Amino acid sequence: MDLSTRYLGLTLRNPLLASASPLSRSVDGVRSLADAGVGAVVLYSLFEEQLRREAEHDSRMAAQGSESFAESLSYFPATIDNGSGAQRYLRLVERAATAVDIPVIGSLNAATTGGWARYARSMQDAGAAAIELNIYYRPGDTGADGRAVERRHLDVLSEVKAVATIPVAVKLSPYFSATADMAHRLDAAGADGLVLFNRFLQPDIDPETLGTVRAVTLSTPAETRLPLTWIALLHRRIRASLAASTGVEHASDIAKYLLAGADVVQSASALLRHGPEYAGTLLQDLSHWMSRKGFQDLHQVRGLLAAAESDDSEARERADYVWTMRKANSGIYEAD
Repeated sequence: MDLSTRYLGLTLRNPLLASASPLSRSVDGVRSLADAGVGAVVLYSLFEEQLRREAEHDSRMAAQGSESFAESLSYFPATIDNGSGAQRYLRLVERAATAVDIPVIGSLNAATTGGWARYARSMQDAGAAAIELNIYYRPGDTGADGRAVERRHLDVLSEVKAVATIPVAVKLSPYFSATADMAHRLDAAGADGLVLFNRFLQPDIDPETLGTVRAVTLSTPAETRLPLTWIALLHRRIRASLAASTGVEHASDIAKYLLAGADVVQSASALLRHGPEYAGTLLQDLSHWMSRKGFQDLHQVRGLLAAAESDDSEARERADYVWTMRKANSGIYEAD
């Protein structure tokens, strides 16, 4: 069974990617994922806020005592030379890229434009095969102007593309007023891939303590439907690669995303629940499913159930919605 695929211009042995998670915080973790069979690994994210704090700390340390001792103007404390999170991250990229025979993708989590984009070039120089931009713009900013939010995404992408020559993917939020338009604009601006979708932190409320609960929850298959819809609509309509993210628990979830038109499928929650070795189970089950259905390779699977290019997608979506609501009003429901 041929599971090979292309993503961001890279040839991968299969479409299952380990997305950014604690599993990729060490070389041993990356090696475990590679040994389990994944096609590529996205390293845990380097955060813009972390870079900013370290830059401010370095600036204070470099200036410390300069008012009293002239020689301190050329002094730079050893504690901020090689121990920063950014330096540790770049060392991880370098070591991981040489430790495994699959692509290692660096991840930048950003909210604004700024000098942090130089780290994209540093990731490239360290051996990253590509960069994933996780542009985390929280939807709770009620004063944010929609056009400004969209412009920020394009500016961040442009800034990174200006310094990096390796492929760049953008991990998108599902909260744009016109998701397809944003996808087309990022595609036109040079994004090599789009990852659908980012999962925002959604705090809960504890009525007993009268406080908020901040916790990261693992995704479930019920969350696949939103990215599934947009991948099916965008397949063949943009140049950029499409990566599905969120809700992968079984091989059937991978199959759904591929049938919708995804080039690759990312998973973190399932691998965190069951361990890196679960990747092998997912791939084996995917191969068995393809064999049962008579598929020989992913080309026969990908986009089989995507929206046809000639479809009036708006009319079809409206018709599907009306049909579903009529079914629900008749008391017919489907369990998740």
